[in-house]
Amino acid sequence: MATRRVYLTYNETNVTKPLIYEMGHKFKVVTNVRIASIKGDVGLMALQVDGDPAEVEAALKWIESEGVLVEPIGMEDAV
Repeated sequence: MATRRVYLTYNETNVTKPLIYEMGHKFKVVTNVRIASIKGDVGLMALQVDGDPAEVEAALKWIESEGVLVEPIGMEDAV
């Protein structure tokens, strides 16, 4: 079981999309939104993702492919 904590930054093209919901359905991961904020067309979120290491990595790569900036929280989460 792997746990990754990341900051997600959404832009005007993806801020209204239900990407965390989709992530939970596309991949075998458990998501935990720790904090989130939307101001105008920008969204910021701290997200914890748990699951098999390969599934967690695939889920984070997928959300990046949707245009969301993914940054690790803390050095233990850096890839």
